[in-house]
Amino acid sequence: MSIVVTGATGHLGRHVVEQLLEKVPAERITAVVRDEAKAAALAARGVRLAVADYNAPETFDGVFAAGDRVLLISGNEFDKGRVGQHTVVIEAARAAGVALLAYTSAPGSLTAALADDHRATEEVLLTSGLPYSLLRNGWYHENYTENLAPVLEHGAVVQAAGEGRISSASRADYAAAAVAVLTGEGHENTTYELGGDEAWSFAEYAAELSRQTGREIAYNAVSVEALTGILTGAGLPAPLAGILAGVDASIARGELVVSSGDLSRLIGRPATPLAEAVTAALKG
Repeated sequence: MSIVVTGATGHLGRHVVEQLLEKVPAERITAVVRDEAKAAALAARGVRLAVADYNAPETFDGVFAAGDRVLLISGNEFDKGRVGQHTVVIEAARAAGVALLAYTSAPGSLTAALADDHRATEEVLLTSGLPYSLLRNGWYHENYTENLAPVLEHGAVVQAAGEGRISSASRADYAAAAVAVLTGEGHENTTYELGGDEAWSFAEYAAELSRQTGREIAYNAVSVEALTGILTGAGLPAPLAGILAGVDASIARGELVVSSGDLSRLIGRPATPLAEAVTAALKG
């Protein structure tokens, strides 16, 4: 039996594999990657590699075996039909008779267009008959802390979320939840609403940046249309800019507040606070 992680060299996948290595022997871990060279360090540590691509169904032949536990990390190619990509993995897992397929989804309360592919993938998974676990990951601290340069340059956090709040957590936190499900028992046919312990607003985020940098960082609340224009002006494709601005509209409606406590319960500790993520980003 293997624990199989798709997208294993991506931002979240790397955290998952690293944390799995702390809990299970390397030979029990299979990292599914598109570029074998990017996973050379994992192979050197004894992790099994499987080269496969969501866009090429035949590459998943033989990747899974009966009894495997699989983490399907959602794809990030918004323009390539993510539901079809995810279905490729689900069908291969069903044919192999895996014991559990966990999927990184989005909060059940999220109505933004970003959630559409996740809801459709969940439906495919639920109708497949596979034992499943829906890991409905909330927003990531890193969505903001990894892009601090323009904020610090202009002295402003610019978003279209109004006074909305976000229950974000770190990638490492969400990875720890996935590892708990993949290595634990009793997670078949479950849905976890995952988010940080303390919700925050962008005004509070700007205040925290001000406190840690010693500079005045303001929060400039703009319209969804204005933010879309800013993002396209920065070089983002218009469809992606619209999706991201749509998430801000959902934040304004309170759709990224997660109060279930599922994340801290799964990982057995408090989730990483935003202030800690800001500190790490400023040091980096």
